[in-house]
Amino acid sequence: MKAGFVSLGCAKNLVDTEVMLGILKEHGIELTANPGEADILIVNTCAFIQSAKEESITTVLNMADYKESGRCRSLIVAGCLGQRYAKLLLDEMPEADAILGIGAWHRIMEAVDETLKGRRLILLGEEDLIYDAKTPRIVTTPGYTAYIKIAEGCDNFCAFCAIPLIRGRYRSRTVEDICTEARRLVEGGAKEINLIAQDTTNYGQDLYGASSLAKLLRELVKIEKLKWVRILYCYPKFFTDELIDVIASEPKVCKYVDLPLQHADNAMLRAMRRPDTCEEVEALLQKIRERIPGVSIRTTFIVGFPGETDEQFRTLVSFVERQRFDKVGVFTYSKEEDTPAYDMPDQVSEEVMQERYHELMSIQSKISEEKNRELEGRELEVLVEGRDQEQENIAGGRSYREAPEVDGQVYVEGDLDSQPGDMIRVKVLQGFTYDVVGEKISG
Repeated sequence: MKAGFVSLGCAKNLVDTEVMLGILKEHGIELTANPGEADILIVNTCAFIQSAKEESITTVLNMADYKESGRCRSLIVAGCLGQRYAKLLLDEMPEADAILGIGAWHRIMEAVDETLKGRRLILLGEEDLIYDAKTPRIVTTPGYTAYIKIAEGCDNFCAFCAIPLIRGRYRSRTVEDICTEARRLVEGGAKEINLIAQDTTNYGQDLYGASSLAKLLRELVKIEKLKWVRILYCYPKFFTDELIDVIASEPKVCKYVDLPLQHADNAMLRAMRRPDTCEEVEALLQKIRERIPGVSIRTTFIVGFPGETDEQFRTLVSFVERQRFDKVGVFTYSKEEDTPAYDMPDQVSEEVMQERYHELMSIQSKISEEKNRELEGRELEVLVEGRDQEQENIAGGRSYREAPEVDGQVYVEGDLDSQPGDMIRVKVLQGFTYDVVGEKISG
């Protein structure tokens, strides 16, 4: 019996996929990357925004073709889309044999067994469930890097976001359990651990009564062979002075801050139900830059949120020009049912949203190129990930400044020796909009 997987959406979803893979393998099911060979096909879906939902549905339908052209006898729709639209999917998509919601990953074998008997079913998740270090897991990222989900769910309830409706309230894993998993990953060859949650800075509030991310980092850096710890999905509200100190003082903690801000106009922030003001965010950014020399800051913004005026968009543009972030992601507002923003008046047209998106991205691309040019002449430690497909003498990798998947690359010219997973010193020769080019420093 063989199973094939497609994992869509964020790294948090990918960890759920890896856990299901581990459970299947533990039950003797062989895993295949070729969907045509799979008896069971599982699509772990995303439902964050409209485009993600559309991609998920298209992927499910594409996989359904293998019921005719391949060996598929069971097509399981897992993840966020399944959790949110379970009955609708089962009713409207006869191609799907089972719907497996968030937090129901531990029931994947039940879904497999029942569908192979010809039964269609819905299995929804348990709201308090989160995987732990004892849970089987097959890491699908390259061996030198891995994600660890330190918490599940979200308590922020931003007006535009459906994640709390899908994944439930915030719940943290213990420090000890996370460190147990991290040690196992490092023993297996991981040099970089990326900590993820819907809001990593909220970590530990539910277990310890206070934000405990700094405490967790201090324990993780004790793992001898671990080289880098990277924190993703931070929020300003719980970005404490203690956390800043740990990032600044611990060499293994990447000087990389991923801080989704969403907007810079105070009226927009209130409408979005964000707890911070622009002034508070600017004070935090100043503190981070002063106390963490060389820090790389990434953020994301939403344009076209209901009621956003030209003047408020100009406030956002001015903020981006003033703050000069290293990396910025821009999203157009996606209207998500059951969220407070869904029925808000003054919805912004798609045309205006696209205009604002392209203007902000154009402004940021110039800033990103200037920031990368400022790196010329600097030396960086680079984690090698592979080689350029067209030029074998060029290696590619990332420094502390680039997170996996979402950021650019460091290209190393004239490097024929470095292998994926090697950590090398590189002198930056030239900076471009998203990438930098350098040369390996001998010795």
